[in-house]
Amino acid sequence: MTTVEYSMPGMRVSERYVDVPLDWADPSRGTIEVFVRELVDPDKRGADLPLLTYLQGGPGGANPRPLKADGWIEEALDDYRVVLVDQRGTGRSTPLDAQIVAELGDAEAGADYLACFRADSIVRDLEHVRAHVYGGRKWTTLAQSYGGWLTLAYLSHAPEALAAAYVCGGIPGNPMSADEVYRRTFDRVAAKTAEYYRRYPHDADAVAAIADRLAAEPVLLPDGDVLTVRRFQSLGIDFGMKPGFERMHWLVEHAFIRDGRLSEGFLADVLARTSSAANPLFWTLQESIYGDGPNGPTAWAAQRERDRRPEFNEDVRPLPFTGEMAFPWMFEEVRLLRGFAPAVHALAERREWSRVFDPDRLAANEVPVAAVVYFDDMYVDSGLQLDTLGGIGNAQAWVTNEFEHDGIGSGRVLTRLRGLVRDRGGERR
Repeated sequence: MTTVEYSMPGMRVSERYVDVPLDWADPSRGTIEVFVRELVDPDKRGADLPLLTYLQGGPGGANPRPLKADGWIEEALDDYRVVLVDQRGTGRSTPLDAQIVAELGDAEAGADYLACFRADSIVRDLEHVRAHVYGGRKWTTLAQSYGGWLTLAYLSHAPEALAAAYVCGGIPGNPMSADEVYRRTFDRVAAKTAEYYRRYPHDADAVAAIADRLAAEPVLLPDGDVLTVRRFQSLGIDFGMKPGFERMHWLVEHAFIRDGRLSEGFLADVLARTSSAANPLFWTLQESIYGDGPNGPTAWAAQRERDRRPEFNEDVRPLPFTGEMAFPWMFEEVRLLRGFAPAVHALAERREWSRVFDPDRLAANEVPVAAVVYFDDMYVDSGLQLDTLGGIGNAQAWVTNEFEHDGIGSGRVLTRLRGLVRDRGGERR
């Protein structure tokens, strides 16, 4: 585990790779690497500081690459060494993309490979890093979004590893049900879309004109993909973030040039937001994160829910948008996702999954847990979050509508969560 060290503004950085089994249930299948980056205040390099590891969102999201010590990182560096482990298949860990999966040969082989990249395997990776890099010391976790799935998996499988757990907008329903999730989140997306058009009413005509143009004849994105109306609708995923309405407003503003063609700048921006180049696992694993034990198959739950809702059809005006919903057409229309198609369809039919959560251990939990629940969260329903938190021992909820799903970017969110734990006795050292 060769370590590389260097300095950045406000941080001393160290990096290393750690080998882990591809399949923790069958180590004979070979190993992959996970990448570990540690941040520490330069003035505290030699101090015996507690550890805080960040559980990033996704699925398939890489850790933040900070430009300087600010936001939650700045606060954390006052008291912790911050450990950023790129989840398997992301960032600088051993990569996973459509070509790798396609080369495995058939749908079931690809599905079996993808199933190794779920929450239970990620927790095993983290435990390996904790044991072999940090001598088995307890650490605190800070979770964003999908990191909450990892938190509950951690509390289910290795609670002894944790001093405390902080979660930002990421407590899943328990028991998990993809059908229930999408039944609720389609309503939330509809409400967010209505708010977007209320805030920028003149955008309704601009969005309709774009959709009409896309429906009239094929429009090619810079990579050769056809920009369909439903792919354009998927941009609504950004409405769950604080500046999402504004980003959409400025996107549609420059959609057309004066001769009526869609501008190259607009098409390049849409490609960047929908190509999956930065995170091919996000849509690929989106529904499989709800698999837990015998609760399969997910069977394209989001598509089935959309089929029941004609108000989301492509010819409706004002045009409805969609959100954090994986659809089978994505694996036909998005070039960088096509190689995943057979494996993803096989995953959608899987009836039995590895166990992620242990309800009994969660109910008996003693690790201090503090979670911020964003009341208007478009991605993770606040009602489901509160129901689950009610069944976790030693858990506290802070419910707020001050922030959207990206509230962790404020330095105040971690401060508040830490205060909740401190006032009940503090972290377990």
